Amino acid sequence: MQPIFIIASLAILGLSTLIGVFTNTLIIAVNLMDKIKGKPLSSSDLILATLGTSNVLFQFIMLINDYMSFLYGDIYFTDEVFITFTVLLFLPIYSSFWFTVCLSVYYCLQIVIFTHPLLIRLKMGLSRMVPCLLVASVFTSLTTGLPSAWNLYRVVGDVNMTTNHSTEISFLKMNIVYLLPSNIISCSLPLLLVAIADGLIIKSLVTHRHDANRNSKGELNSHAEGRVRAARTISCLLYLYMSFYVSEILMFLDAFPPTSLAYCACLMVIYSYSPAQSIVLIFGSPKLKQVSLRLLQCTGLFSKEPSKTPVVLSIKLEIRKSSAE
Repeated sequence: MQPIFIIASLAILGLSTLIGVFTNTLIIAVNLMDKIKGKPLSSSDLILATLGTSNVLFQFIMLINDYMSFLYGDIYFTDEVFITFTVLLFLPIYSSFWFTVCLSVYYCLQIVIFTHPLLIRLKMGLSRMVPCLLVASVFTSLTTGLPSAWNLYRVVGDVNMTTNHSTEISFLKMNIVYLLPSNIISCSLPLLLVAIADGLIIKSLVTHRHDANRNSKGELNSHAEGRVRAARTISCLLYLYMSFYVSEILMFLDAFPPTSLAYCACLMVIYSYSPAQSIVLIFGSPKLKQVSLRLLQCTGLFSKEPSKTPVVLSIKLEIRKSSAE
């Protein structure tokens, strides 16, 4: 690989890690503050905090993985190290996908009007079902991710070291017998479920769109705004999910040569997935959005006038206000 490509990739990865860790940590911290104060976490807040934790782990593992692969290839491509990072990368990726399904199903059951008795019972017991869904997501991720350690085999190939000659090296590759079913279970299936939930939410909004959702000024009431915000959030998450999914598939299939424009585009999509997802989640939650905007105002990044309230106090007041509402 060209040195300029390596430097640019590592710089972008470092920046995306800073943004991703900050935004996901903000999601976790805001919800933990409510829990520390003795306030019970809502089902959506629990899913958001869990999803944020998974994204932080994925961001750090991906940072260490790519830095080692670029800078310490001799150590990284040894069997023990490569297998370890492969498993560590699969687990948070699969978990993030299934946690996204949990959030989509939660919003779907909250918004869509069902008439089937089973779905009505699921809707009534949704708050008790969410922790079970999260545990099931972790179990499914472990079941499909851990076997990757025993499904790698070594192949021999040519790698262009310079423009004049190439060298023959051996490297580990994923067994298609494992990769195909695990991809279907923990990548394709969650994507399908998120798409179905998003479709049901949008269909419900379009079907039940009437004047009862608006006030005397013609504006949407708070309940209708919440449903529209949830639909927008799930649609954005679906778009990010699909972009990440396609990029990962293309990278695994070696569809593009390294340093090519298409390869770089796939790499950038993968690097930006966690930060972009956390930003979507923040702006999809009124509490997180208000705290984030207050934080930006206090730091002078989102305010025309200097803030006169200390940062920590402003955030605490905003969290208290949002929780009361």
